[in-house]
Amino acid sequence: MSQVGKTSLVGSGHLIVSLPRSLIPFARKRSCLFVLMALSVLAGCAGRLENVLQPVAAAGPSTSTVDMLVATTRRPTDKPGELYSGERGTAISLNDIVVSIPPDRNRKVGEVQWPSHVPSNPEKEFAVLKVGRVASERNILEWFSKNRNAKRQVVIFVHGFNNTYSDAVFRFAQIVHDSQTDAAPILFTWPSRGNVFDYLYDKESTNFSRRALEDLILQSAKSPDVGEVTILAHSMGSWLTAEALRGVAMRNKTIPLKVKNVILASPDIDIDVFRRQMIEMGPQHPHFTIFASTKDKALQVSRWLSGGVTRVGGFDSTPYAADLANLGITVIDTSSAKPDDALGHNTFADNRDMVQLLGRRLAGQSLDTEQVSLADRVGMAAVRTADLAGSAAKVAVAAPMSLISDDARQVLKQQLSSGSSPIIDGRVSY
Repeated sequence: MSQVGKTSLVGSGHLIVSLPRSLIPFARKRSCLFVLMALSVLAGCAGRLENVLQPVAAAGPSTSTVDMLVATTRRPTDKPGELYSGERGTAISLNDIVVSIPPDRNRKVGEVQWPSHVPSNPEKEFAVLKVGRVASERNILEWFSKNRNAKRQVVIFVHGFNNTYSDAVFRFAQIVHDSQTDAAPILFTWPSRGNVFDYLYDKESTNFSRRALEDLILQSAKSPDVGEVTILAHSMGSWLTAEALRGVAMRNKTIPLKVKNVILASPDIDIDVFRRQMIEMGPQHPHFTIFASTKDKALQVSRWLSGGVTRVGGFDSTPYAADLANLGITVIDTSSAKPDDALGHNTFADNRDMVQLLGRRLAGQSLDTEQVSLADRVGMAAVRTADLAGSAAKVAVAAPMSLISDDARQVLKQQLSSGSSPIIDGRVSY
């Protein structure tokens, strides 16, 4: 019979509770969850101003600007400088927002210099120069003609969990600036309440917004003015992106060829569900690049909340590098990269080396380097390594199929096959 919990008073009057042994594992997990949530709050938007989207009169000297098109399924708000809340709207709203970024001498690459007061100080803080309403397709064409590059590239960013509208705007502006991409930037922001305790609400909001993102992808690809579409998604936004691409494939019979690259940063997706999503996208799908880390504490919490199933952004892909590459999936292991956030969840954007690597991928450049065979050492897969400007991150890329173990190869082939499966011993592969 287990011992009943005891209580005692020690030291300065703190109440100490001795739990029954059977409850200790649960208590530890619960304690871990709340610690990580507290860290997330500290690393996130605790105490920040949220009415920061009020345009300033003018940008300062040596500042840079990012002109983005913003599509959202959030509900509009009357609060000055907030624009949209975390609640769900009844329409897709479109805006043209120009963000000013401080001179390089006054900021660190990877950081958003959040305004300390309103109006912002453009010399030292992120500031908004313009908030325009996109009232017609003509406005979109005018915006694109002003922001397009020679390849007529578009990059669509889908943010993650616990982001306000202003979080998403400033983070995307930072990514565009620090990665030095010249693709026309489009932000898709869904109704996140920007609260660490609203994980389930946010997850349902991604489902609510799925059709809207599908429409944005299809309309971008159908436009004769657009030559290439890249999608960059972070955390829970990766789930929304994978679902939207699956929906596009089902509606359109295939994913448009213009959608060439999809980058999933710290994707918060159940790894079994991702396998099904890839299958249902069909054989003609974009090249996927995944930024993953086994040290991502936020994904460890998500894994615990989700029944212990591994998240795509938190698994070690090394044994499957060759097969993943043959399927058009490149995995960048950021486990060894030094994170700037407490949870190690934003490395793709706030680590200098990673954001530069991201810029190369956004530009459509290959991340391949000379092959290094590890078959003699691990007997599974060859892994190519990249210096990445001195970082310790590894890039898992293509390797000869003969170097992966037979068991791993057969499992991957069977699980990721999109063809019909025969009945074997009363079972049909799913």
